Amino acid sequence: MAKKVIIIGGGIAGLEAANKLAAMGTEIHLFEQQSKIGGNVNNWYQLFPDRRPGEDVLRKLRDEVHPAVQISYNAGVKSIEKNNRQFTVNLNSGLTERADAILITTGFRNFDATKKEEYGYGIYDNVITSVDLEKMFREKGTVLNARGEKPRRVGFVHCVGSRDEKAGNNHCSKVCCVTGVKQAIEVREMLPDSEVFCFYMDLRMFGRHYEELYRESQEEWGVKFIRGRLSEACENMNGSILIKVEDTLAGRPMKISVDLLVLLVGFLPSEGTKSIAQLLDLNCGNDGFITTEDEHLQTNRTGKEGIFVAGSCTGSKSIPETLADARAAALEISQYLNINA
Repeated sequence: MAKKVIIIGGGIAGLEAANKLAAMGTEIHLFEQQSKIGGNVNNWYQLFPDRRPGEDVLRKLRDEVHPAVQISYNAGVKSIEKNNRQFTVNLNSGLTERADAILITTGFRNFDATKKEEYGYGIYDNVITSVDLEKMFREKGTVLNARGEKPRRVGFVHCVGSRDEKAGNNHCSKVCCVTGVKQAIEVREMLPDSEVFCFYMDLRMFGRHYEELYRESQEEWGVKFIRGRLSEACENMNGSILIKVEDTLAGRPMKISVDLLVLLVGFLPSEGTKSIAQLLDLNCGNDGFITTEDEHLQTNRTGKEGIFVAGSCTGSKSIPETLADARAAALEISQYLNINA
């Protein structure tokens, strides 16, 4: 009889691993807590560094779902039990499913920018997050302020909720820097007459073509980068945002008004990641992400037999990294199932 794997989380990691395992002859039941698959990629307009539409990646993954993959939507996990080498997963709906292995692909959530009150998100109408901006790109095809006007000046604040001891998050979210560069270019494309400013601590362009995108933003699109962490934002009488920042390269404080302020919010463990880790008594690091058995050699194993992880439930990852991690997890699980056949 074919072995069965339950995958918890229907983002791109869960979909990719499901398809690879199903192609190997494994029976798959994927539980997605939301009403649709795709996870956070559903929120993206274009992807870095090649500006490919996010929907292209999702469409390809959805169209290639293997016939052997069963997907349950709105499927919250209530409890998980293990008897010998078999797992029993109980859903909030009352459904019970058994499997020989479990793969956790519960992803991440974005930092709640209202916790940084000094930045004004949720207080001032013209302070938005990078997630809000992506939604604006997708739905409106342009950039507008709260009055429905095209902003003449747009500011981006990097590392909101990342590398921030005050916010309780010391980790780097890894992809926020290049996201800010990508979005700055998109704003300049849509609003050629606008000025765009990026306020950063340092820029971490770690991936292939990321540095080139950063240079393009300056040389071709005129994006201005100012090193310094924003200390305060307040609203002017006309609804624009006055921001105070220290330019640490010039060694002087500065004030500047922008018509729209964008906060590049970091990545945190999703609520699903936290709840599943608690149900299975999995170790988590100080950042809240699930700790793997070995950070170099066993990055898809949890240290508990039959329980595997992939994607951003173990830390911030780009989309290519997430998909590669999912494929690696599929191979690990296949090997485990064959050994325990």
